[in-house]
Amino acid sequence: MNATDSSLLNVEGLHAHYGKSHVLHGVDLRVGTDEVVSLVGRNGSGRSTTMKTIMGLVTPSAGHVRLRGRELAGARPYAICRAGLGYVPEAREVFANLTVDENLRMGEQPPVQGAYRWTVEQMFDYFPRLKERRDTKAGSLSGGEQQMLTMCRSLLGNPLVILIDEPTEGLAPRIVTQVGDCIQDMRRKGVSVLLVEQKLTIALKVSTRVCVMGHGRIVFEGHPDELSANEALVSQWLAV
Repeated sequence: MNATDSSLLNVEGLHAHYGKSHVLHGVDLRVGTDEVVSLVGRNGSGRSTTMKTIMGLVTPSAGHVRLRGRELAGARPYAICRAGLGYVPEAREVFANLTVDENLRMGEQPPVQGAYRWTVEQMFDYFPRLKERRDTKAGSLSGGEQQMLTMCRSLLGNPLVILIDEPTEGLAPRIVTQVGDCIQDMRRKGVSVLLVEQKLTIALKVSTRVCVMGHGRIVFEGHPDELSANEALVSQWLAV
């Protein structure tokens, strides 16, 4: 894969296993400056495993993960985070016994060079419900509120690129709209996004580029309009 000069995150030839099960088969993808790249595909295609392998939660068996040219493949998750990658897991992992405000403060770290610096007050502007519940224990929040909190906590790490796994799963339509607006504003502020999103309409709306995964590899990469117009591709790799 020939990355462009604007590429921040480059993944090349990435392989990963769960025990003897070969899950990723040479994934190639890139995320450039000011991009929202959506990773779409059927369940089991390898999207979440790609995110976890990039973040060091799954150890790659081969391949490269480079952020601004720095090799991160095989590094510990905390080192990958400090290098400038953020991660919002699908599982909405909050510190249940800490308040909303304490959860947010746990995510704060100094920005790496060139990263936008986020504040807690900006998070409350995005999601006023969190401000209303800032002194509430996170374990008492609804699933949607926990999703908002997890995304905001990751943003407060001031990443160059943020990986977001299934942010709209199970959310009410109003909250889905808020999440989409937040993702688009990240891009406007210079944070690039790698997004796993099951809802194709959302992915096409917020993305500058779309990658389709099938059988542990990228089978299509292009503009959202190209994917929308390719009915055969959608039928083969995305239709349920």
